[in-house]
Amino acid sequence: MSPVNKPATVPPHRTRRNAALVGGVLTLLGLGLSMTVGAGAEEASRRLPAAATPSREPARLQSAVFAGGCFWGVQGVFQSVRGVSEAVSGYAGGDEASANYQAVSSGRTRHAEAVRVTYDPRVVSYDTLLRVFFSVALDPTQVDRQGPDHGPQYRSALFPANAEQGSVARAYIAQLDAAKVYGAPVATRIEPGAAFYPAEAYHQDFMARHPAHPYIVANDAAKVRDLKRFFPEFTAPAPVLVGRDPA
Repeated sequence: MSPVNKPATVPPHRTRRNAALVGGVLTLLGLGLSMTVGAGAEEASRRLPAAATPSREPARLQSAVFAGGCFWGVQGVFQSVRGVSEAVSGYAGGDEASANYQAVSSGRTRHAEAVRVTYDPRVVSYDTLLRVFFSVALDPTQVDRQGPDHGPQYRSALFPANAEQGSVARAYIAQLDAAKVYGAPVATRIEPGAAFYPAEAYHQDFMARHPAHPYIVANDAAKVRDLKRFFPEFTAPAPVLVGRDPA
């Protein structure tokens, strides 16, 4: 069903692909099991090593853009990282004219669902954000998909804001591949020079506002739990939201 035919408060994100997941999730929850289905990133989640090539950034607010499948979960992770002052869901890799949910969902606009993260490098560095991203936010070995979501708009990609971020990102991916931390090479693309366009208001803070949404339960809630479990030292006491009130 098209987004324009659904209420803006809970958009029809991946409705058909979720149908098969919901029954399985509810069954597991009813049995009291602490596992979910359809969350490819959950199997890959782990505390990855620190970057061998640290970032060298000015001591002022910086921004970086990350894409790792549905932006709801990626935003939820970064909103819970200490030192992040803002994490905005949006679109990167295409042009402004087609940077809207309905167009991007077609997979033909060259955009990826992405999150722009604003952070204080005196508290959390870019290489630490990369470490968190690859550890808990996605399965970086998947190509043009994450979990139940398929298409280039769900690709894993980094959109560096400058040459320093690009260099650190390439070095960290090479480090992970050399260590063979996954069963396949990292497929995350590095796409410099891409503009970022914020997504519609109803996509912002989606995990915080709709924690019981079937897609969040099945695919994204475990990512924040893993952040807290693997990186308590990097976890903020409360998520930093785009809006003021998550209720």
